[in-house]
Amino acid sequence: MTATLTPRASSLAAIGSVADRAPRPRRSPERIAAVLTLGALVAIMVGALAEIDISLPGMVQSWFNAERFFVRVGAITLPEPAELVALIAQTLGLVLVGTLLAAVLSVPLAYLAASNTTPGHAWRGVARFLGVLARAVPDVILAMVFVLMFSLGSLPGILAIGIHSVGMISKMFADAIEQIDEGPRLAIRAAGGTRFQQFASGVLPQVLPSWVATVLHRNDINLRGSVILGYVGVAGLGLEMSHAFKSLDYGRGLGIALVIFVLCVAMEIVSSGIRSAMLGTRNTASGPFDRMLRRLHPRRAAPAQVTIASAASTPQAALRRPWTPTRLRNALAGVLAVAVIVASVAVSDIRWSDFGTFWARIPAVAVQFWPPSFGNYDVAIMVEAMRETIVIALAAALLTVVASIVVGSLAARNVAPTRGARGGFRLFLVAVRGIPELILAIVLIVITGLGTQAGTIALAVGGIGLLGKLIADSLEEVDSGPERALTATGATRLQIYAGATLPQSARAILGHSFYLLDTNIRAATLLGIVGGGGIGYYLLNAGQGSNYAMVTAIVLMILVTVLVVEGLAMWMRRVFR
Repeated sequence: MTATLTPRASSLAAIGSVADRAPRPRRSPERIAAVLTLGALVAIMVGALAEIDISLPGMVQSWFNAERFFVRVGAITLPEPAELVALIAQTLGLVLVGTLLAAVLSVPLAYLAASNTTPGHAWRGVARFLGVLARAVPDVILAMVFVLMFSLGSLPGILAIGIHSVGMISKMFADAIEQIDEGPRLAIRAAGGTRFQQFASGVLPQVLPSWVATVLHRNDINLRGSVILGYVGVAGLGLEMSHAFKSLDYGRGLGIALVIFVLCVAMEIVSSGIRSAMLGTRNTASGPFDRMLRRLHPRRAAPAQVTIASAASTPQAALRRPWTPTRLRNALAGVLAVAVIVASVAVSDIRWSDFGTFWARIPAVAVQFWPPSFGNYDVAIMVEAMRETIVIALAAALLTVVASIVVGSLAARNVAPTRGARGGFRLFLVAVRGIPELILAIVLIVITGLGTQAGTIALAVGGIGLLGKLIADSLEEVDSGPERALTATGATRLQIYAGATLPQSARAILGHSFYLLDTNIRAATLLGIVGGGGIGYYLLNAGQGSNYAMVTAIVLMILVTVLVVEGLAMWMRRVFR
């Protein structure tokens, strides 16, 4: 009796027989070492989570504590309307100016760091190291230094945001330069064009949309991160919130935190609008606000292209660009951008005279920070505190990766069961990204008490908004060919996800996870400042006690840790490429 195979079974059998006959590639020793290292890292993360000992009964009990806490807090209060508007304007101003400063500084650094534009390997190595160094030093440390060199106000925050953001923006800028089509740049070079002409005409037009998206994304991060700068004296909403919590005025502190959350969500809407306006018909962003903007501004059929030369009556007229609707819109957008920048500088209340006097303070400030020293603390105590920070970062990263794979998958267009489910999870990711980790940590610490559990949970929840979005975007960008092939064989949605979608995005997810771990180490340090455990507690005491030599020693510990993670991530990306 001969068994009859269904079309699906025969297709799978054929694929299996081909796979059996195909020679399996030999795994290199380096790839085996990378797999073993990755497995060891996962085991360490599991051990870190076990050490944190997050208790579910304790979390349930904390909800009763939360109820009593909010009853004790009473009504949420806000500053006077005029004062609130001034604080919002000052915060937005210093964030926008700081992000713009970082974007300007990142252009030459990215040019030197990109492999296809750098003048030499030495230049590229120096530029990459400066980017890693800028990412490794927390912006709160930079703000602490600039508060000593400049007057209190917005300027220390602007410089801290600007220099720290160079680390991420220059890296993303350089990656975008390395992915361009080399044809236009090489054609300009063959025609005798200078390096500047090659960059301005052959590189910049290709990378500009990606650069704008990077700057907008970093601006959102800087807005959330500006909260912590208030704890070292930078003016704005963060400073007012820190004063409120330190004086146990929780109603006012939570009110300001709610304002910051609304500002973060509003910034997401503005960013989506700018991306939609710049990318036009190429805008394929899938967030809820992007879809809302596309409904408000539906795409129209592109008009027939008419060359300037054919419409012009004389050669002189052909050389003049006509004022088309697109050019008029771009010009108005440029004028509006300049107006926003000027207004941001104006409301930031920068004391320009400080730039002429801070030079004399540099030697005195440098002496306070160097040489590094742990002061009265034993080295073993500081090493243990740094280990606790790493444990918090690893445990939070494990929780975030597991949750983000689930949430990010359901937020992806090619994985979500329905459009409504996808939109709901995208909206959830936007809401989570709008909550600064510091605010969440403060609330959890007030409810559950000081310790590593509150810092770990705050870090894990905050990371879901970032990593979940990155994973969703990576899943949507995979090649649809394997998915269609499995669909044709009758595979289920789960089989398509496990056999085609997830394997194609595995490398991107691995890279995003290392980026999250890198970010978590710095964020765990900052959460320690408000009682989340780890080295941040000692960092806060050193800063408040003017023990800046100890601040330098702690920063060097953070730098070494971040460099190790960065090197491990670069090795993993190269091996699994």
